[in-house]
Amino acid sequence: MTLYDKLIAVKDDDYQAFQAKLVPNIPAASIVGVRTPQLRSIAKEVFDSDDRDAFLNSLPHLYYEENLIHFFVVAMVKDFYPCVQMTEAFLPYVDCWPVSDQASPKAFKKNHSLLLPYVQKWIASEHLYTARFGIRMLMNEFLGEDFREEYLALVAAKKGEEYYLKMMMAWFFATALAKRYDESVKYLENRVLDDWVHRKTIQKALESYRISAAHKAYLKSLR
Repeated sequence: MTLYDKLIAVKDDDYQAFQAKLVPNIPAASIVGVRTPQLRSIAKEVFDSDDRDAFLNSLPHLYYEENLIHFFVVAMVKDFYPCVQMTEAFLPYVDCWPVSDQASPKAFKKNHSLLLPYVQKWIASEHLYTARFGIRMLMNEFLGEDFREEYLALVAAKKGEEYYLKMMMAWFFATALAKRYDESVKYLENRVLDDWVHRKTIQKALESYRISAAHKAYLKSLR
């Protein structure tokens, strides 16, 4: 059974219609309509198969779900350098936010010092979804013990008018407010961010259960 056959066997037409509305910037015909748990299961099969390398090298893929499976497979690679090389090979083909957002390579979590230069390079990329992925990796991996204030400046300095880039910047700063409030609130107090990102950051922060009522009250005053 081919990968496409496996996708067709578990497709859901209602879910396909839902996904087509959720990801309007790619052709609806490229979406089969397969839910994420089933995609992860198929990705595990691909990862363990003799056809893994052939699949990873068959770019560009035709279907949205193939792109999701591709990144899920890459995320399972345990060794840092092969994982990051596969990530870099795939990022230019990422064409929508769910593919950019759903894979979190395990190899990255234990290798922050090696990862950081790649994250900085990805954020600087002019390719929308490479930059978005870079900001998400910075958000996921570097707002904890390895945090430095310069990471906030790195994202704040990113220029671009694309909706999916600016939304990720707002998500990053809302998460930073939850994890590093004292350092990140200064970016709102000083109006460092683009006005849209500024307002969306506050909106997302107000929706967060990780931010205190007192902090939310103050953030409202910064709108």
